[in-house]
Amino acid sequence: AAEELDAIIVGTISGDHPMPATACILQTKLGAPAGMAFDLSAACAGFLYALSVGEKLVATGAARRVLVVGVEVLSRIVDWTDRNTCILFGDGAGAAVLGPSPDGHRAILSAEAGADGSIAEILTIPSGGSRRPASAETVAAREHYIRMDGRAVFRHAVRRLSEYGTKAIEAAGLSPDDIDLVCAHQANLRILKSVSERCGIPMERFHNNIHEYGNTSSASVPIVMQEALEIGRIKPGSTLLLLAAGAGLSYGGAVVRW
Repeated sequence: AAEELDAIIVGTISGDHPMPATACILQTKLGAPAGMAFDLSAACAGFLYALSVGEKLVATGAARRVLVVGVEVLSRIVDWTDRNTCILFGDGAGAAVLGPSPDGHRAILSAEAGADGSIAEILTIPSGGSRRPASAETVAAREHYIRMDGRAVFRHAVRRLSEYGTKAIEAAGLSPDDIDLVCAHQANLRILKSVSERCGIPMERFHNNIHEYGNTSSASVPIVMQEALEIGRIKPGSTLLLLAAGAGLSYGGAVVRW
């Protein structure tokens, strides 16, 4: 029940307002108590970042039940005159509730996250923040929409997803052969094929839906998980590798035992 939530973490770059946090609006709509409610901006890695923070809140006893959300309405922040970007993105949402495992079997075995702000300019919304606030000039220049250097994003995403996928598997004390299913951010199928080769996990063990929804940023990992669960690809005892990389550059990997 909503009354059992101690914290709400929303991963998003397309929240309802610059402030307050979308998590606070969600808290009210759910009728949840006055626990922590905040947004987390890590773009496509938003759900994984939120998962990592939520897991630590539960593990330290700071919270017992944490609602973790990945949600984007990217159709509002893409430039529909830029066909290099607007055709790639979609809207979506996914959520999970974290809590202590009653038997210790179901668990987040590892959660590794990182960032590299030195390449932030390869995927950005240039204006609308305090550094370059909205003006007639920024609106005319269409600087309030997503801009992306696709080739650079591809190169860095492959490297970081492979690196953090391997880190997460090793941190869980496992090998690639132990991974039953990969639930990765749905940005580009060629990226995932390269990650498959580098991590030593066959593409048959990736669940992909980019052809259905496009890139839904922070929502893509939970959407993939839910689909895989519904069709029976995730079963009790399954070991999952979650992967995501996005603007920042922000990236991460987690191993979950279902």
